[in-house]
Amino acid sequence: MRKHLIVTAAAIGLALSACQRQAENLVEVTGHLFVFNYRVASATYLLTLKKTGPIPDGSVIIAEFENPQGGDPLVLNQKIYPIDDKIALQSENLHCVRKDRPYSVNVRLVDKDGKVLQQLKTEFRSDLDQTVLPSKPLVVGALYEKNPEVFKPDGTVDFSNTDKCPE
Repeated sequence: MRKHLIVTAAAIGLALSACQRQAENLVEVTGHLFVFNYRVASATYLLTLKKTGPIPDGSVIIAEFENPQGGDPLVLNQKIYPIDDKIALQSENLHCVRKDRPYSVNVRLVDKDGKVLQQLKTEFRSDLDQTVLPSKPLVVGALYEKNPEVFKPDGTVDFSNTDKCPE
């Protein structure tokens, strides 16, 4: 009889711990990369998440991306909708991304009352240095016309990158 009680208690403990584990993991990271857009001379972080559990209505994701220029992190607050199975978080434009340097991001899933439901940490690493991008967009306007600041009227081209970056 005692052996039966121990086995039952162990089974209940395992079942409860499995429920707890599911409640903690409401999203998981499915991808992270730097997006270099040569046409508009921009670089951004792109982090993709997948829902792995039900997320309460009114929840938001708060992502704090390390700022490659230094200083305060770049913070993104994004509302989560019940219909979303995949979540894409894209930062504002970055400057000074360095090849092979690790950049951290902290993500918090918060319910409408401010309670933290889950926290994630991940790391970005670029295989390109941002100096490959021009400092000015190559095109301007809705029709993607050549930017006259890059493509000069005299036929010369200025692709120089003028970002001032810390060493």
